[in-house]
Amino acid sequence: MRDIDQATTQEIRDLVYAFFAAECDVDRASLHDSMRIIEELEGDSLMFLSLLEKVRKRYGIGIELKTLARHLMKKPANTIGQVIDLSLAIVRHGDDVVNVEL
Repeated sequence: MRDIDQATTQEIRDLVYAFFAAECDVDRASLHDSMRIIEELEGDSLMFLSLLEKVRKRYGIGIELKTLARHLMKKPANTIGQVIDLSLAIVRHGDDVVNVEL
């Protein structure tokens, strides 16, 4: 398990916000943690997978995307805040994330 400092937490938060602002073509300032991705941003699950791939590559996580996605189906992320929390868990636990109850 990897310790995550405040700078990494902020970096992940910024990554998620920038991703949804770009993908949904909205002003980043209009986004907030409780915003519902599908209902309010008209996002979809493919966007989430694309974001997971960015997180996986950026933080050197070797687990296959399909394995990670299958594991995360147990705990769907509906809001931007939930996506941030899941992204933090993935970075914190790395390849061992599939052995962790999320």
